[in-house]
Amino acid sequence: MSNYKRVLLKLSGERMSKQGSGRVLSMESIQHLADEVVSLHDNGIQIGIVLGAGNILRGSEAAEVGFEEAQAHSMGMLATIINALALQSVLEGMGKYTRVMTAVEMNSIAEPYIRRRALRHMEKNRIVILAGGTGNPFFTTDSAGALRAIELHADLLIKATQVDGIYDKDPNKFDDAQHLGDISYKDVLVDNLKVMDGAAIALCREHNMPLMVCSITGTNSLLNALEGKVKRTLVNNSVEDTK
Repeated sequence: MSNYKRVLLKLSGERMSKQGSGRVLSMESIQHLADEVVSLHDNGIQIGIVLGAGNILRGSEAAEVGFEEAQAHSMGMLATIINALALQSVLEGMGKYTRVMTAVEMNSIAEPYIRRRALRHMEKNRIVILAGGTGNPFFTTDSAGALRAIELHADLLIKATQVDGIYDKDPNKFDDAQHLGDISYKDVLVDNLKVMDGAAIALCREHNMPLMVCSITGTNSLLNALEGKVKRTLVNNSVEDTK
C-alpha cells in the first residue's frame, strides 16, 4: 500500500501515440496509460493528471517553423485538451468518474480550472485531468505539472517517462550511464540534469514538492515505483539538507 494520498501525474503527449504508426492518438497507448492510472486509483490514491501535447503540437516547435510565438503556445495548449478528452473517454469506459478542467476556458466540453473545485473533485475520488497548461504562453506542461501539484497540495509530483529515473548522462547514448536514486534539487540544477524545465524545477524546490521520475512502460509500473519495488529517482530538498 502506498504512503501517498494524493499525487499529480505528469504525462507526455508522446505516450498517447504509438511510435511509427503515423497517428497522433493510439487507443492501445491510451489504454495502457489508463490502466496505470486506474492501478493507482484502485489503491486509494487521489489523482490529478497534467498532459503534454507532443503527439499533436508543441508550441515551441510551432514557433520555430514561423508561427508567432505566443500564438504557437496557445495552439499547443489547445492540443492538450484533445489529449485530455481522449484519456477521459477511456477512463470513463473503465467505470471511473473523471473531470477535465482546463486553464483555457472551453465551457461546452470541460470545466474551467478553479483550484478549490479541483480539490473538491479529488476529495470525492474523481480523477482530475488538468488541460490547457498554465493558461499562459511560454510555460511548458512541466511547469503546469509543478504548479498544479503545489496548488492542489499533492504529496508527490510524478513524471512518468520511458526511462526508469534520472541518470548522470543519457542512458540511450552511454553504456556507462549511472542511475541516480535519491538526489536533491540542487544536484539537478548544478549538474544540469535534464529532468524538467528550469521553471518547473525552481517551483518544486522553492515549495518543497517531492518529484519522482519513473518508467511507465510496464504493467503496474507507477504503483511499483511508488512502493519502491522498481528503480526510480526521487528528488527532494531533504536530500540536500542531509549533505
